[in-house]
Amino acid sequence: MAAPEPSAPPSPTPPRPAAAPARRLALLVAPAIAVGVVCALILLGVSLLAERLQDVLWETLPDALGVGRFSSLWMIVMLTATGLAVGLVLRAVPGHGGPDPATTGLVDAPMRPGVVPGLLLVTVLALAGGVSLGPENPITAANIALAYWLGRRAGAPAELWVALAAAGTIGALFGTPIAAALILSETLASQPGPGAFWDRLFAPLAAGTAGALTMSLIAEPSFDLSLPAYSGPHWGDLLAALLIASAGALLGLLAVYAFPWVHRAFRALRYPVLALTLGGLVLGLLGALGGHLTLFKGLEEVKEIAGDPDGWSAGEFAVMAAVKTAALVVAATCGFRGGRIFPAVFAGVALGLCAHALVGAVPPALAVSCGVLGVLLAVTRQGWVSLFTAAVLVSDASVLPLLCAATLPAWLLVTGRAQMQLDGEGRALR
Repeated sequence: MAAPEPSAPPSPTPPRPAAAPARRLALLVAPAIAVGVVCALILLGVSLLAERLQDVLWETLPDALGVGRFSSLWMIVMLTATGLAVGLVLRAVPGHGGPDPATTGLVDAPMRPGVVPGLLLVTVLALAGGVSLGPENPITAANIALAYWLGRRAGAPAELWVALAAAGTIGALFGTPIAAALILSETLASQPGPGAFWDRLFAPLAAGTAGALTMSLIAEPSFDLSLPAYSGPHWGDLLAALLIASAGALLGLLAVYAFPWVHRAFRALRYPVLALTLGGLVLGLLGALGGHLTLFKGLEEVKEIAGDPDGWSAGEFAVMAAVKTAALVVAATCGFRGGRIFPAVFAGVALGLCAHALVGAVPPALAVSCGVLGVLLAVTRQGWVSLFTAAVLVSDASVLPLLCAATLPAWLLVTGRAQMQLDGEGRALR
């Protein structure tokens, strides 16, 4: 009888990541808090300046001229003038406001600090002038540049300062460090590095907390749309969630696939000032079509339409969603500096309210959260932040199981497809 074969030795258990010493992590708390507070103050300062200038441009000036504040004529004139002003400033300032915004994401490599003043100036002009972009991308880029410039003199790794500034800004933007932790968790999970995952997230979480608390104590931001309370999941709600989130993803994908084509059309003009002026004119025409609620970054406007879910028809909500999506594409491709999260949220809310108007049995809270989820998944490719934003808008944990289910078909639609970001040759990233 043959001798039994020797059994294979047991495979060694892979070593766990070595934990960073608690003392080293503790030493990062103070600089992380400082970075988070400064990031929130810069965001707050830019936002306040933009609000004051917005009051002048959209209230004081038209009243003095005897023109309707949000008449079609004034929207067209104001957006065109904003494009011209931004183009002239970008041509004059050092660094021309940084790289082409169509090629940048939310968290990128640090730019030169000399670019920051011009970038912040054109951000204020765009926010005040009614451009359909949010402040998140340029403010994050500015804070990263400043933190990296100051921090590298302390001898700490560059990646640390980038993460601290990004977390502090995102925490301030959303009023909670959870958003920063979710966005950075996707980034850190794809990057090799020493130490356990929570060791690498420790200092950014401190920065995000400091940024969020600073903003909350000073400005008290709120994303709750105060929609009617959701009564709980039903079988019909599951079907509605799957369909609305998928429709939102398709709407977002339309914008994504149009992105390089529209960008190419504006770049064919060769002169940034001309491209921005024409982009402003197109945005003004879109505003005249969709109404003044489709202007600006969309955070205050989305609260207005959500405050009266039955105040507009399904067709009017559909027009708002389409116009806001088109305005996002135009603004982000013609050269305006700004982020895409807030206008995408408006498009998703309008789409969800359209679904509620079509089928009254669909609860508005569920429809809105699923619409936002689908659009954000297509526009940002950030699964966690899309789910988080959709949930926080309705402030109701009972929608979470349905949102998680709705994420699945929506993600299948967007994964592996083009992204709303271009490479240096003008091709969409994948």
